[in-house]
Amino acid sequence: MENLDLRVLADALAWKQQGHAVTLVTLLETWGTSPRPPGALLAFRGDGAFSGAHTGHADDLIVRTRAALQLEARNDLPSEIIHALTQEEAERKGLPCGGNLRVVQEPIGDPGWIAELLQRTGAHQKVARTLTLATGAVQLQEGARVCTERFAFDGLTLRHCLGPRWRVVLIGASQLAQAVAGIARQLDMEVLVCDPRPGHSPDRDVPGITRLHGEPEAALAQAQPDPHTAVLALSHEPALDDPGLAAALRSPAYYIGALGSSRNHAMRQQRLAERHGFSPDELARVVGPAGLKLGGKTPSEMALSVVAQMVQVKNALAAA
Repeated sequence: MENLDLRVLADALAWKQQGHAVTLVTLLETWGTSPRPPGALLAFRGDGAFSGAHTGHADDLIVRTRAALQLEARNDLPSEIIHALTQEEAERKGLPCGGNLRVVQEPIGDPGWIAELLQRTGAHQKVARTLTLATGAVQLQEGARVCTERFAFDGLTLRHCLGPRWRVVLIGASQLAQAVAGIARQLDMEVLVCDPRPGHSPDRDVPGITRLHGEPEAALAQAQPDPHTAVLALSHEPALDDPGLAAALRSPAYYIGALGSSRNHAMRQQRLAERHGFSPDELARVVGPAGLKLGGKTPSEMALSVVAQMVQVKNALAAA
């Protein structure tokens, strides 16, 4: 589940609370190189505003979806829409290609289920949403065991696994950590920072991040890293980095990285093995030196390489 879909739901909730009519759209089948995969969400406000496609090449998706909604007879219940567009019509509308667009349109009445879903995913829970088209009823179930598949639709019932957000825990509030936090926030990741050292106070933080209090082990216990969490050791101090990495290795975090040269990384692995008892296979989870080899030397360039590697691993896991 990408963060963008949670943002769509947050926009839909805000619009409903402001008194707007809102239609939630779930993509069932797209054409060509669509910017959103099947199961992705879009939201349309009564005055034409939309949420869910924020790149230029997604404009055709918005145009076609809006056209499909306008052609559908007004109905307060969810329904499946198939919108056929010939190549000639596509060219006339300035779109790249023709083809069929299949969506489920869902007029939002009581948005209470959206607020509950966002509250649960905000608490880093995985939630399965089931929509029954015949009644419009929405059921929410919590837990990884109910999310056996990301998305399914059988013509009568739509089932969608949502959340939690991708996030990163940073050990050390260095200048590099600030750069990493800034890029991660631009990617809509949740950012948490731990640094108990004097002089590394919250006034150094990038807006929108969460401070974890205490030493790294206590901070990681508070954060409870899960398969949607990356952990980065950036303090350059073994007294901070090593306990944080040890706590991360005991968790299912999807990515664990640390800065330093290859020589320093070998010494780090030796310390983690001797003091914490980790095996070579377990220590292989720690990426060191972290980051893709972009050749950067400045904090911003180094942060870009680290976040790029996190995204690379995240997308590979999502694809799998």
